[in-house]
Amino acid sequence: MVEVSLSITWHKTLVKANGLGEKVRVIAGKIEEIDIPEPIDLIISEPMGYMLFNERMLETFLHAKKWLKSDGKMFPTRGDLHVAPFTDESLYMEQFNKANFWYQQNFHGVDLSSLRHAALKEYFRQPIVDTFDIRICLAKSVRHVVDFLTAPESDLHRIEIPLEFHMLQTAMVHGLAFWFDVAFLGSVTTVWLSTAPTEPLTHWYQVRCLLEQPFLARQGQLLVGKVLLVANKRQSYDVTIDVRIEGTNISSVNTLDLKNPYFRYTGQAPSAPPGQSTTSPAEAYWSQLDAQGARQAVNMVNGIAVNGVGDVQMEALTVNGSSTPSGTALLGLDVQSGGSGRQASRNVQLVSPLIYGAGSSTAQI
Repeated sequence: MVEVSLSITWHKTLVKANGLGEKVRVIAGKIEEIDIPEPIDLIISEPMGYMLFNERMLETFLHAKKWLKSDGKMFPTRGDLHVAPFTDESLYMEQFNKANFWYQQNFHGVDLSSLRHAALKEYFRQPIVDTFDIRICLAKSVRHVVDFLTAPESDLHRIEIPLEFHMLQTAMVHGLAFWFDVAFLGSVTTVWLSTAPTEPLTHWYQVRCLLEQPFLARQGQLLVGKVLLVANKRQSYDVTIDVRIEGTNISSVNTLDLKNPYFRYTGQAPSAPPGQSTTSPAEAYWSQLDAQGARQAVNMVNGIAVNGVGDVQMEALTVNGSSTPSGTALLGLDVQSGGSGRQASRNVQLVSPLIYGAGSSTAQI
């Protein structure tokens, strides 16, 4: 085990406490600087960052191969970066409107408008780290594959990904969405870890790179271009996205700083983009409530159990001394407490506005 951080102390403690001192050797230092006395059979690490390449830990992972036996294995074994064009007007306007603060010409007597263009550039240089509904993607994703067993470190210094998308629908192209999968190729089976928007969310989320100048693309058109990732000294990459519609003069380019993302995830499930429903959502909603109301009405007629301790009988009730209004259904619950013969007094919340048009009341029974 090779560890460069101060947590190596705790690694050594765990190894000793579990009686593994004869089997596990803990080495302090960077993989590029240490010396390992013998070839190794397997390299296991978690070198992935946002958009797969952020933090540049993959280079260290590949460097460790100098200690690997010729038939040794690496886990993960391969990484696939997926890229797809997307549409999201609300995200675009959210970033665009942030710059409007700098449009003020009299902010406590100060004219800020000279900085608006620079502010706009800065907001659009931020990759968006969050999640989304995959239906905002306008074409099948392009896949860029890195085979960790064969790729040299130098391959990760400058990564160019050619793009070709056949547009599946007509929409504004607001940028490119990124996610990755990694494969663990075992001798018997292969296991995939995916950060795709169709899969359970991971701490890598997904990443979206906005275009400052979005454009309209039509169904059937060919969207071409490239993504260029250039490694920098900030343990990350400068990302340039360059896309255009084939056969036209419509294009857009933007350069982003992967080291400085905007962490936008709110904890809420992403919504589907507009125009995805094949039936009326409003009618479907009310139909669902009607069905729920019908089931509740059947329960009221047939009787229900409260906490599983008694039978229910229908009674006429008054609430706050007044008779129940016309069209309002109330339940009087005569509850026997588990065979003891004692009457149980309970407050019951009577809520049935969806079925009967009434509000909610509380009755003492």
